[in-house]
Amino acid sequence: MLVSSLVLFFAVYVIGVGRLWHAAGVGRGISRTEALCFVTGWAVIAFALSAPMDEWSEQWLAAHMAQHELLMVVAAPLMAASRPLIAWLWLLPTEPRRTMLHSVLSRPIVATWAALTAPLTVFLLHALALWIWHLPVLYDLALAHEGVHIAQHACFFGTAAIFWWGIAHGRYGRMAYGAAVVYVFATAVHGGVLGALMALSPHVWYASYVTQHGTRLSPLEDQQLAGMLMWVPAGLVLAVGGLTFFAAWLRESERRTRFKAVTPSSGSPSSGSRLS
Repeated sequence: MLVSSLVLFFAVYVIGVGRLWHAAGVGRGISRTEALCFVTGWAVIAFALSAPMDEWSEQWLAAHMAQHELLMVVAAPLMAASRPLIAWLWLLPTEPRRTMLHSVLSRPIVATWAALTAPLTVFLLHALALWIWHLPVLYDLALAHEGVHIAQHACFFGTAAIFWWGIAHGRYGRMAYGAAVVYVFATAVHGGVLGALMALSPHVWYASYVTQHGTRLSPLEDQQLAGMLMWVPAGLVLAVGGLTFFAAWLRESERRTRFKAVTPSSGSPSSGSRLS
């Protein structure tokens, strides 16, 4: 089921991009870089949800944490950058595509989508998903029931994808890239806090992992490693993302300053005039 879903997901995007590029030209509508982001993100998802990773995640909390971080911090921003909605839209014939596009661009849908993907909204949605699903009762429930586990992964990936889409493609008004910088770094901070709490806790949080792993890591050491993965590597990736937006913010500010029209005051004499 998972393999067929991933293959279908890949095929739908490739066919949509192929039709778009055939009609508009290669690199138009969806750039080569965006298409590469999709292929890379898809490969990360396929690896994170592969059978070996699933098997390891059942035994090791650290492997389970790596699985989640790959989905949220690596695959989600790549997918958000790949513009999959445009590719999916091009699967439709011309007239249905125009009808769908007209409906999507209607005022109520645009307003709803803008509210849903506003920086504060996507930040809160992703933060809530991250913290709530790491509550011991829900985390153990996900490990015990496959349907709940799928819902957990869907929440992690879905809210992360919307977060990155809202940050990368949303509108921030006068804040521009500044909003992206603030919310990406804020996400790095609260995610790091959760990872630190897990790594520094003197007790094992999840009953499902209260087992000895042979002669290797103890359950508490396994949890400490999982917390460190959320705290340090994931935090570094988010920090790099924040710095990228910060650099874009500086470039945009420089561009606006450079091309801003300077209008001399009406009462000042021209530089070339002479006093008689």
